Amino acid sequence: MIKKTLSLIFITLFGALKVSAIDINDFIKPVNPLEQNNTTIEEKIEISVPQKTTLTKNDIHNQYAIALNRYIQSNVKSSYTDFNIILESSTPNDYMYIKMSEKMADLGFFTLSDEAMSKISDNEISQFIIEDIKRFYFPSVSLSKEDEIYLAEMYSNIIYNEQSLEVITELTKNKNLLDKYDYANYIAALGYLKSNDIENAEKYINIAIDRNQKNLNYKRLKAEILSQSKKPQSALKMVNTIKSQPFHTTIFKNKAKSIEEYILYKTEKNEFDKKYHLAFYFYMENELSKSMRTLQTAFNTQKKHNKDVYALLAKVYYDMKEYEKAQDNALKATTLDSNNKTAWLVLGDISFQNRNYKNASNYYKKANCKEGEIKLAKCLILSDKTDKGKELLQKTLKNNPDAYEAYYNLALLDKPKEIEYLKKSVAINCDFKDGWIDLARTEIENNKLDNAISYLNIAKYIDENDYRYYYYLGLVYKNQGLTADAKRSFMKSFKLNPDYIPTKKELSI
Repeated sequence: MIKKTLSLIFITLFGALKVSAIDINDFIKPVNPLEQNNTTIEEKIEISVPQKTTLTKNDIHNQYAIALNRYIQSNVKSSYTDFNIILESSTPNDYMYIKMSEKMADLGFFTLSDEAMSKISDNEISQFIIEDIKRFYFPSVSLSKEDEIYLAEMYSNIIYNEQSLEVITELTKNKNLLDKYDYANYIAALGYLKSNDIENAEKYINIAIDRNQKNLNYKRLKAEILSQSKKPQSALKMVNTIKSQPFHTTIFKNKAKSIEEYILYKTEKNEFDKKYHLAFYFYMENELSKSMRTLQTAFNTQKKHNKDVYALLAKVYYDMKEYEKAQDNALKATTLDSNNKTAWLVLGDISFQNRNYKNASNYYKKANCKEGEIKLAKCLILSDKTDKGKELLQKTLKNNPDAYEAYYNLALLDKPKEIEYLKKSVAINCDFKDGWIDLARTEIENNKLDNAISYLNIAKYIDENDYRYYYYLGLVYKNQGLTADAKRSFMKSFKLNPDYIPTKKELSI
């Protein structure tokens, strides 16, 4: 299986740990264990967390690693208990509950996913992601806890322990489970696929889909099955079905795009195109080094360099902060294709980063897309053309109601709707750190310090080295009269970014 690392949408919550090498010819499933610092799995297992204590962020890291390792080793009942401890004992944090909800559903622990959802305090923010999680993962018939753990053990044995044949033999004898649960038929289909029995895999996934037309995880598996069948092009029709669903959040929109690129990789016959789609898949999974290496090998399969490869390389290098290489590849892409929006966006981002808003604006105009419009609006605002920028953001939102950055930038311009728009931005993209930080800022301004701390804790989960987090934490301490704590936070902010003027003012520097 191509194992999607949790770093894609979970790295800031739990870190990243790879237990086995990625095999690009195996089935996609976004479940992998985590890595925190240099602690080994064996060392993590020795850590004991009492159920009646309150878990800190570091405790969660360790306990999650233990629980997931037990799941991988097919000690599923203990894994379930460990994950439950995290939910029951962690310091309340909506972001953590959102992430746990998705990961528990992914593992087949639907009761724990429901439990995580029930603990989220802000329904305005969580509504979109909960709807997407249920649409993507949840079975039509709820499982008993006993059956849930039993089927999760089968899933673990299929994916991690190379026991597909044993699972199939046992499960197909258990007709009651197959008759009762659509999810049991999904597990059977997965087992048959891993055993290279495509005919039976298709049979059981069709049963699962017939009983639960809404579940997109089933359709994702069917696309994978079809890609290995005698009718591989049918897999793309299933992908189009998945993409056509009204996802509310960037997490699931990106998931759909990732699935599409993987299926294109599996179904393409041209070696050059296969490598390009595989590289794009790695990019969507935030596997930037793998994406770059795959793109570089693609050049060796075709003498004529492809504009799309240059453009994707530009994106990869930009995300890796290798800006000269990003610019070089973006320019090559635009030379081959003057309408390459990806390349123009990269060139715009580089100019924007250098505060050359005039050049950035020209590049964003050439990109001629939603992302370009939002970034062009930011350039206009920073160039003292606020009204034009605001008008462009409103136009973008009218046509693209899922444009979370448009909501965010409008929030900064519209004080009466600031909190509403900021909440919409993080509801669409819960990993959007800027939105959480500005929510904390608004609560500090309104002297709602407990709410501000909650939002700051989320920002810290996403990036504990953001200088703004420590600046606003310092303001909270200052407002509470905790002068020494405030100064320590301001100093931490200053060390992370010595040029941040608000921090310098607080420190009288």
